[in-house]
Amino acid sequence: MSEPARFLTSLAQALSTMALYGDGHPARVRAIDQSFEHLRALQAVDSRPQFSFLGYDVVYGNIAMRELKEWDWGARLANAGIQRLEFAYDVTRDDFEVFLDECMARLTLQAIDSSTRSPERKTAIRFGAIGVKGAEGVVRPDEILPTATIAYSLQEEADTIRWLHDEVESRGELPLLEAESVVRSLSVAMHGDREIVIPLLQLKEFDQYTTTHSLNVAVLAMALSEFMGMGPKDIRGFGVAGLLHDLGKVRIPKEVLTKPGKLTDDEWTIMRRHPVDGAKIIYESDRQLDLASAVAYEHHIMINGGGYPHRHFQRDCHKASKLVHICDVYDALRTNRPYREAWEAERVLELLEKGLGWDFDAEIGRSFIQMMGQWERRLAVVDDQTPLPQYTAAIDAANVTAAQAAADAADAANKATGGTVGDGTAAVVPTSTVAEGPPPVAP
Repeated sequence: MSEPARFLTSLAQALSTMALYGDGHPARVRAIDQSFEHLRALQAVDSRPQFSFLGYDVVYGNIAMRELKEWDWGARLANAGIQRLEFAYDVTRDDFEVFLDECMARLTLQAIDSSTRSPERKTAIRFGAIGVKGAEGVVRPDEILPTATIAYSLQEEADTIRWLHDEVESRGELPLLEAESVVRSLSVAMHGDREIVIPLLQLKEFDQYTTTHSLNVAVLAMALSEFMGMGPKDIRGFGVAGLLHDLGKVRIPKEVLTKPGKLTDDEWTIMRRHPVDGAKIIYESDRQLDLASAVAYEHHIMINGGGYPHRHFQRDCHKASKLVHICDVYDALRTNRPYREAWEAERVLELLEKGLGWDFDAEIGRSFIQMMGQWERRLAVVDDQTPLPQYTAAIDAANVTAAQAAADAADAANKATGGTVGDGTAAVVPTSTVAEGPPPVAP
């Protein structure tokens, strides 16, 4: 068992013992001492351990703890409002016991007697509901159960995805645990307050497009799944699928991936290989990721049978593929690319509405458009180093100016040729051949 798991197990044992025995009982003191010793052992390798409890999922730092999957105490702590937990390097045994007392108060819905402590007590333990700003480890009489969490950005998530892509490119192996932990971490960032926040990462450099796009599609896929009333397991599964949908692009030469002009026939052949490459990488890494593998393969296949890769036998795509496809297209068009500027959100939604029934699944597409209309104020455009804001009025489109003439021509071309707009390079292409025509309209 890992040190983080040993500590959390001892924490649960201490809380269970405290529920049975009163203050000063030898069994209670012994259980608290043992748990604190496990904490100090953990801090010998990690001076500031951080945990997140998302239902039955436990995340240590940004790594999902598989050995504690379905851990009952994670759900109990989360339901008691202790979703995020951080220990400073100088935590004391007294700090730890005060923290446990407050955990018990939340778990048993009892008030804490503050008469035995000073009106303001500093502690080296921070905890509370994810994303809620509170007194940072300060216990006050009028704030008996404080909440205090860490300012959230997407820097670690972006760094992890870049590293993950490098691992796939250099070693051909997908670090599944890191991919799952990123999705859980994104879920933490999204559920930062009483209502969902949709954090979309902004593009800083064109060569970081794949990283930015992968994170954004994962966030949009989870948000749409939640909006459509799906359960937590499906939401996370669709999030992983969104995160990995373009994984095959790690095998595309960067000069092709970031080319600021129209692709040649040979370059399009290379580009169109990425769904097959991505599906193979995912499936060969872990057979349990069959959903993500299917989405990687299908996310450019349109509802009317167009798109790519070409299928010899017509069959319906998985619901997750249809859902990720519309999220893919939305984020692609909302992003500045070397060969065109980003479209405004309203214009992208108009294009999606026009494509319902032939490019996009009608039910999923209508839900996406409805979600963006209802949750527009919850969109938060951030970079990978700026703390995630709790609320934002809407996407800031002040510096997004679409090239109207080219875009109008592209709309006509899409209708005429049945083109697809969800790719990472030029998007206006017929299903069989590369046509001479207007400038590309999607990344």
